[in-house]
Amino acid sequence: MPETPDPRGLTRRELRERELAEQARRTLPSAAARDVHDAAAHEATGLDAAGHDAAAHDAHGAAQRDAAASAPRGTRAAPGLDDLFAPDHVDARPAKRRGSKLGCLISLVIVLALVGGVVAGGAYVWSTYGERISAFLGWDGPHDYEEGEATGEALVTISDGDTGETISQSLYDAGVTLEPDSFYRYLIETGDDGTFFPGVFQLQQRMTSEAALAALGDDANRLENTVLITEGSFAADALVSIAEVTDIPLEELQAAAADYSRFGVPAEAPSIEGYLFPATYTFEPEATADDVIRTLVDEMFERLDALGVAEGDRFEILTMAALVQRESGGEDDMARIARVFSNRVEQGMLLQSDATVAYGADSTHTVWTTDEQRADASNPYNTYVHEGLPVGPIGLPGEAAIEAAISPAEGSWLYFVPINLATGETVFSDTLAEHEAAVAQLQEWCRASEENAVYCE
Repeated sequence: MPETPDPRGLTRRELRERELAEQARRTLPSAAARDVHDAAAHEATGLDAAGHDAAAHDAHGAAQRDAAASAPRGTRAAPGLDDLFAPDHVDARPAKRRGSKLGCLISLVIVLALVGGVVAGGAYVWSTYGERISAFLGWDGPHDYEEGEATGEALVTISDGDTGETISQSLYDAGVTLEPDSFYRYLIETGDDGTFFPGVFQLQQRMTSEAALAALGDDANRLENTVLITEGSFAADALVSIAEVTDIPLEELQAAAADYSRFGVPAEAPSIEGYLFPATYTFEPEATADDVIRTLVDEMFERLDALGVAEGDRFEILTMAALVQRESGGEDDMARIARVFSNRVEQGMLLQSDATVAYGADSTHTVWTTDEQRADASNPYNTYVHEGLPVGPIGLPGEAAIEAAISPAEGSWLYFVPINLATGETVFSDTLAEHEAAVAQLQEWCRASEENAVYCE
């Protein structure tokens, strides 16, 4: 999940180091350098193995930090900034100290602050010595593509209110930048205020962050009246995106979507959710709200017809497809996830999908749910309480998810759980015992690092 940008403009790693350094500085009585050692423990508890993916719903990550200062005060002057990073200084470290890189780094940051009198000048320290600190800790390596590597095309959507960090992730997802935080790092390093305008922008893949920033600021790259609706997004968000890039008021789009039966959506459907096909659309300047809704719904029906889905089966297929889309970590798992749900329905088992519960609880910003939400029988989408498929689609499925719903993989699986929430790697199991073993893998993954624990909160 995206983390909230720190108002000081630091990445999570830099903020963590700054906080630890400040904590250690307050405990040191003199200006002499002290060694600081950091210990962090992560807990991920309460994972429930009751259902196919219920195992993940209550994982919690917590980190504890503990700093202690030691070493007698020396009479020799503290080393200069460049001396600290000189090759002979680094290579002369005793062997027993080589495993405490983070402690060494914090000591170095403290010395930099005390010697240079720049306690509030962390940005200067990092900009001047960041590369050598990174190399010392093994963090060195490219964080951006090289100039001249750009190729192909990529569409990137910027929504109203998107932050530099959010856009950084979008650029990475589209294959534009090398790392999720490449663009965000560049904004911080250059001090750019990160002012962006909503719209769909046509960029290239494998761009430098500098080139991507320039491209996003060039109106020639903004596709007029073009909107990108992504797989797994929600109808409400799609309408907002359309309103942002057209002259159609959001209220008119919402009113048209609310009267969905006019566009061929069956009356049994609780809403237009699931019937807007996710794709890239370009609308004429004079297009009305009805024109837009009809275009997206007709595109979904054309795709279903091409896949051989009978009109009477559309609702059930889209309900299953939307569930598969929301629960999957990638297209490779979709057919197997569809089989798990089909097997559970056939055997009269509850689906126990947190994604359906979250949708019905209007908590779509997360896939995690609470005990109270899972026990709420008033939520018609609560598949921990109500049998069978949810009462309707819980998102906008793409073609791959629809194909999985039509033709699930062959298998006897009844459970599945992701064991790596960053990559979406998932384990499928036939028995509860196998599933519980997979849950233990997830718990271990959540405890393995602070970065992992963020996903498990």
